[in-house]
Amino acid sequence: MSTPKFLNVQGSHFHQELKRRVSKYFEETHKSMTGNFSLYFKAILFWSCYIFLYIHVLFFYPATWIAIVECVLMGGLTAAIGFNVMHDGGHGSFSKSKFWNKIAAFSVNALGASAIMWNNKHNIIHHTYTNIDGVDDDIEIRPLLRMCNTQKKYWIHKYQHIYVWFLYTQLLVIWVFATDYTKYFKKRVGTIPIKKMSLGEHIAFWTAKALYYFGMIVLPIIKIGFVEWMVGFAIIAMVAGFILSVVFQLAHTVEETAFPVPNGNTNRIESEWAIHQIQTTANFATKNKLICWLVGGLNFQIEHHLFPKISHVHYPAISKIIKQTCEEFGVKYIEYRKMRHALVSHATHLKRMGNI
Repeated sequence: MSTPKFLNVQGSHFHQELKRRVSKYFEETHKSMTGNFSLYFKAILFWSCYIFLYIHVLFFYPATWIAIVECVLMGGLTAAIGFNVMHDGGHGSFSKSKFWNKIAAFSVNALGASAIMWNNKHNIIHHTYTNIDGVDDDIEIRPLLRMCNTQKKYWIHKYQHIYVWFLYTQLLVIWVFATDYTKYFKKRVGTIPIKKMSLGEHIAFWTAKALYYFGMIVLPIIKIGFVEWMVGFAIIAMVAGFILSVVFQLAHTVEETAFPVPNGNTNRIESEWAIHQIQTTANFATKNKLICWLVGGLNFQIEHHLFPKISHVHYPAISKIIKQTCEEFGVKYIEYRKMRHALVSHATHLKRMGNI
């Protein structure tokens, strides 16, 4: 499938007005669009806690119940580092420094995934062609899940709103041990080819994987034994996978988000890009400061999709500007006040997709 084009609306100033108002905010407040001290403190805190727990559980042989709690915390920290450090770094919004952005982006390698594959899958494809079936790899979970009505329905989908929660716990394992390699060897994300990798990128891909396998599989088995490692790793991976899946799915696969289909003759989406991003994206729990802090502002997904180069620490402020602009231009701004409301909406959407 060739990548679709977006409608070039003559006379529309929506996106331009959004950019003008957000730029004015940063000019008037004299703030940088990238991260600040609070983000750097959070990055150091999360990584310090993760490293401490890793060392303690492997080299200090804590009691079983303590080790289990530590593995649960490591799973949560894996997701938190991904949301807060890697995600901003990958978009170039962690710091003004390209060097520190790259360090932050490549921190995902230490958590098992490939920064190179992530950049192609997320930054290039998902952020451009959000919720477009056949292009956006984030909604391609067939045959186990049916995310939109253009995907083929199987009998098992009738129960997907029930078993989906277990599937989400498997995300990290599948990502680390399968999908990264599928993209690497097929040289494409779904149907979209990825750019040719340099020799350095090939070396970086395999080196990162080897170091992760040594640190998270080989060394733990040597230190604590196979069964203990298997239980601990399963806990870490399942907790991280569940949190990562839920946060990203609540942003795009709920009742009110759209799944646009390109025109069959022109291969064009009948919306301009900015409006498409708002129609396919939802915010949730934006008043909950703890959730905002833990998920790296990804509950402000609309702001992130419109301005991915702006660090998540600024999303609460610019969300007011974006919401007001949407009201003036008659563009629906999708938001769930509570996280539980978004969870129910996601389950309801999946149940509907399994029955229609």
